[in-house]
Amino acid sequence: MTADYVLHFAPDNASLVIRLAMEEMQLSYDTALVDRSIREQDSASYRELNPNGLIPVLETPHGPLFETAAILLWLADTHDQLAPAPTDPDRATFLKWLFFASNTLHADLRILFYAETYIAADQAETLRAGIRPRLRRHLSLLDEQARGRPDWLSPDHPSVLNYYVACMMRWMAIYPKGGDRDWFNIADTPHLQRILQALEHRPATRACIVAEGLGATPFTSPTYANPPTGSAT
Repeated sequence: MTADYVLHFAPDNASLVIRLAMEEMQLSYDTALVDRSIREQDSASYRELNPNGLIPVLETPHGPLFETAAILLWLADTHDQLAPAPTDPDRATFLKWLFFASNTLHADLRILFYAETYIAADQAETLRAGIRPRLRRHLSLLDEQARGRPDWLSPDHPSVLNYYVACMMRWMAIYPKGGDRDWFNIADTPHLQRILQALEHRPATRACIVAEGLGATPFTSPTYANPPTGSAT
């Protein structure tokens, strides 16, 4: 390991959230591409790092970490950045919304993207139609939190939650390819929209735009990634 960390990534996958957070923290890290075109995430070597075969994995001096929220929280606490400290009065509220983003919003988003893995293929669109209103409600709840402009969810003070939500809203706007786009409109959540607009101007986002070919406005008006290495799907 030549840097503090190694991020096992695929372009425009959940690893993007980790890359953004590490760039914002100005951490030293290397990357290792997980080639989804040959399902490298199912290889024996990758499963040694993450037995679930999911992206990302972050190799650390203390061993490999997986699960997006777990990595984010570990990085925030280890480097005392992008989250309220354990003794901060805002810590409890931050944690419940971080895990809401992970356990509820992201979990439902996976159903939208990979409905055929949850139900028979001929019923996949019915499942997707049922999950879209849930996703809209989830975003509405987060937008209400953002309206109050807490330090951990505001345009002025990025947190790991900001970047996590921004990536998921990016993906809602463009995936699954060929799917219904009418259900999602960023203007429906104006407080989150302001956060995404602010994040697009940050050096961390600009670095990730180059690294993963995300386009000039990756959160507010996203296009499909054109990465220099690997494939997003």
